[in-house]
Amino acid sequence: MTAGRVVARTSNRWLAALIGAALLAGCASGGKPKPEPLQPLTPKMSASVAWNQRLDSVKFPLAVAVTRGQFTVAGDDGTVLALDAETGREVWRGQAGAKLSAGVGSDGRFAAVVTRESELVVFEQGQVKWRKAMGGRVTTAPLVAGERVFVLGVDRSVQAFDALDGRKLWALQRPGDPLTLAQSGVLAAFKDTLVVGQGPHMVGVDPLQGTVRWDVAVGSPRGANEIERLADLVGPALRVGELLCARSFQAAVGCINAQSGSSIWSKNIGGIDAVGGDAQFVFAGDASDRISAWKTASGDVAWTSDKLRYRGLSAPLSIGKTVAFGDEDGTVHWFARDTGEAQLRLPTDGSAIVAPPVASGSTMLVVTRKGRLFAFRL
Repeated sequence: MTAGRVVARTSNRWLAALIGAALLAGCASGGKPKPEPLQPLTPKMSASVAWNQRLDSVKFPLAVAVTRGQFTVAGDDGTVLALDAETGREVWRGQAGAKLSAGVGSDGRFAAVVTRESELVVFEQGQVKWRKAMGGRVTTAPLVAGERVFVLGVDRSVQAFDALDGRKLWALQRPGDPLTLAQSGVLAAFKDTLVVGQGPHMVGVDPLQGTVRWDVAVGSPRGANEIERLADLVGPALRVGELLCARSFQAAVGCINAQSGSSIWSKNIGGIDAVGGDAQFVFAGDASDRISAWKTASGDVAWTSDKLRYRGLSAPLSIGKTVAFGDEDGTVHWFARDTGEAQLRLPTDGSAIVAPPVASGSTMLVVTRKGRLFAFRL
């Protein structure tokens, strides 16, 4: 097995950290550092579990789709499930027929996942609409938009399909780096532009023709070898108005203007998970899970927190006056979004939070490694 395949197949959070974070940080022990002990916390807000559901375990990079008051989720065994966000009621259930490597993308009508055999499976209201072989590994949830399904491969190639019949519309293959990461990449819609991550670059693509409109670097690869120079964009990206913000793996966090295709700001900082935020702040943890908040408009640091170092944090979610992170032990932590003061922490099932938390209205959903879905209401 080549070194490229070893890295490209890395999906375990701490194995990825050892390849990137430990090397760049000069960690000589080769093991996971001891988590920062949790300090006593007097809750400053309240939240309760509104409902929960169960899927098969989740051992792939899951993205939860939020559309029209529904959460669409998937389990490792190929089950795809649409749930009413308010009540947790099952709206429909489908089966891909194989274990999954990526999912879920949905526009509310169609939902798409990719199997470990690299087969794209598209559902309509729980029924398989069509299937299509991808010809390469996929770990990023497909994007369903404008009656099209877009797929980003691990090699950062992009393919577009007609959502109605699976007809292939175009493919975009650009020169890539020797090594790529088997994590969720950037694949998003901005007005009439498809935005994809290719290496450390955010690229605007014509969704009808597959031609490049603009290309902006978020991070710059650094290091003495190919592994240390890995700088792929990690998704999902954060959209705030005309801005799209993302992390370049172990290199930077930055925002670009997707309307003009220009860089707004970029900060050199390590880390392996996606960013979150809102019109005021961009939030992320670094390689040691030290949390930072940057002002969205300028990139200036607003606050930092070391309270959850080495706890294996998920990507964050800005919700209400708080920012929420899940951790490797299944605990959900809420901080005041403007100051970083700890507000609340609640347990789930003891297994890692594996997907970025999402929200629909006042309902916030987290998914654990064991396949448990916990819907919190603040």
